[in-house]
Amino acid sequence: MDLIPRRFYLDDVFDDFMSRKAVNGMKCDIYEKNGDYHIEMDMPGFSKEDITLETNDGYLTIKAQKNNEVNEEDNDKNYIRRERSYGEYERSFYLGDLDQDSIDASFNNGVLKVVVPKKETVDNKKKIEIK
Repeated sequence: MDLIPRRFYLDDVFDDFMSRKAVNGMKCDIYEKNGDYHIEMDMPGFSKEDITLETNDGYLTIKAQKNNEVNEEDNDKNYIRRERSYGEYERSFYLGDLDQDSIDASFNNGVLKVVVPKKETVDNKKKIEIK
């Protein structure tokens, strides 16, 4: 299992780090503890219902969507500055061969926590005797 993007050592060094869909809104910490990988992502302003996690071909993808809800009371507002962003956010991590059923996720106080158990590696190495 590897949390370094698959193409990290190739020409497209920043593709997985700099997603075109607002990575800046999805900052995270990744660490290893007790034999598991942990991803903690700050997602202020989102609710649990706004967030989806998917696995596909060794990738864990975290998606979130925040809609700009406009109501009739907003029609008379003359904004001086708007810094809060709305839209779709997406971030993917390459995990390799993973056990999809063992991934655990929780969301509390604007922080998404994902625990991905490391898959046990089987040592297929065999020593061959020279005759």
